[in-house]
Amino acid sequence: MSKMSFMEKLLDGVGVEWKALGELGEFIRGNGMQKKDFVDAGFPAIHYGQIHTKYSLSARQTFSYVSEELANRLRKTYKNDLLLATTSENDEDVVKPLAWLGEQAAISGDMMLFRHSQNVKYLAYFVQTKVFQEQKRKYITGAKVRRVSGNDLAKIVVPIPCPKNLKKSLEIQAEIVRILDNFTSLTAELTAELTAELTARKKQYDYYRDHLLSFKEGDVEWKTLGEIGEFIRGKRFTKADYVEDGISVIHYGEIYTRYGVFTTHALSQVRSNMASSLRYAEKGDVVITDVGETVEDVGKAVAWLGDEKVAIHDHCYAFRHSMNPKFVSYCMQTASFIAEKAKYVARTKVNTLLINGFAKIAIPVPYPNDLEKSLAEQARIVAILDKFEALTNSISEGLPREIALRQKQYEYYRDLLLSFPKPEEVVA
Repeated sequence: MSKMSFMEKLLDGVGVEWKALGELGEFIRGNGMQKKDFVDAGFPAIHYGQIHTKYSLSARQTFSYVSEELANRLRKTYKNDLLLATTSENDEDVVKPLAWLGEQAAISGDMMLFRHSQNVKYLAYFVQTKVFQEQKRKYITGAKVRRVSGNDLAKIVVPIPCPKNLKKSLEIQAEIVRILDNFTSLTAELTAELTAELTARKKQYDYYRDHLLSFKEGDVEWKTLGEIGEFIRGKRFTKADYVEDGISVIHYGEIYTRYGVFTTHALSQVRSNMASSLRYAEKGDVVITDVGETVEDVGKAVAWLGDEKVAIHDHCYAFRHSMNPKFVSYCMQTASFIAEKAKYVARTKVNTLLINGFAKIAIPVPYPNDLEKSLAEQARIVAILDKFEALTNSISEGLPREIALRQKQYEYYRDLLLSFPKPEEVVA
């Protein structure tokens, strides 16, 4: 069924008018509530920041409460109000909507409630469309904090079917909302299933890797990193030193987010005139971070397999040794290694693990008295884990891509369903 035939059937011969929000209702600004005012029980309350982080498109209950005394001084939202977070750090999130379907609740500043007689979820869905976003961008002000005023929101136009017959209009809006609710539910269900699949595959890989590197049987000796090799600390550089073409570097922050178990190419470069002030990892070194926001992040490792040396940040160590570098890096991902290193992490504002701590952590060395046989066994294990890593990465990349595609598909059909003929001034 084409878009037009569906809309013709839905509208049943009635017209659609694009009306300014200011014609449809009034904007009321919230006031005087901060997160520090929250209490365990009391009067239901909504902070504008929670619209960005905790709520989806609609809600009937709040996550937070304030005292009755404070609530008496605050503005209130009622069932069918549209709540809009009118400030954000970026243009995409400013004017994020929440269709309020619950009873009376207090609202904070940096939020507008829109009181009207339309279907609130219909309006909330439309606020998410490209047509609304294109109108909104004209009115965004501010530098670090982006905002849109109530006066400007009142100028934005929305499509209202059969505006002269409210009962008929609400019936049409309700049918559109029903379809979008069903599609939203299906999209959320599929996303949850794909996310669960991704989590399961990662757990399966972690279990298999840890089991393979546990060496409960066979000729193996657990040796400390201090016995196996030496640590070379990097030298400081900052992201302000980055250039398009210069000296290859590994920044400690990139090890958490951008590198896997090994790499042959650096993702960043710094100015060439810094060459003499830097320290370098050589091919076969394992580059390890010494700080992290969590204990798991401290000691995150990547084996450097590039043909040239690479400069490392001063929150990194190059671990130089005579073992298979990928074998060492895989060992550093295991649950047993993470549990052992946790004993030596200094838990201050930033979790830190220094050389004397690293040096005490042990990893398995197969056939310790026969270097050739040991390296062959390490290579055999690495080959198995490489295949498993490649498979897991394929799933890890493919499932998020599939989730993103489903979200784009949902947005496409949402916008299509709400794409009424537009007046000339609204056309992008």
